[in-house]
Amino acid sequence: MSITKEKTAELVKRFGSNDKDSGSAAVQVAILSERITNLTEHLKIHKKDFGSRRGLLMMVGQRRHLLDYIKSRKESDYRELISTLGLRR
Repeated sequence: MSITKEKTAELVKRFGSNDKDSGSAAVQVAILSERITNLTEHLKIHKKDFGSRRGLLMMVGQRRHLLDYIKSRKESDYRELISTLGLRR
């Protein structure tokens, strides 16, 4: 369900401005997207895990808010990020 420190460091390096830039919105969206995909796979197996489902919905909402923030700041960064992560919107 959670991601490893190595995977988090890889996402920070890929989407952040430097190796310690874990707080930028793009990095947070990338980390949330990874956690969402892991949790989605968990819920395919454990269909009645409603506590995890609630957490998934909260993460999706948080990612949506961060994406709206990025879109309001710079549209080109938003489009690049969603195409890199493979998000629909």
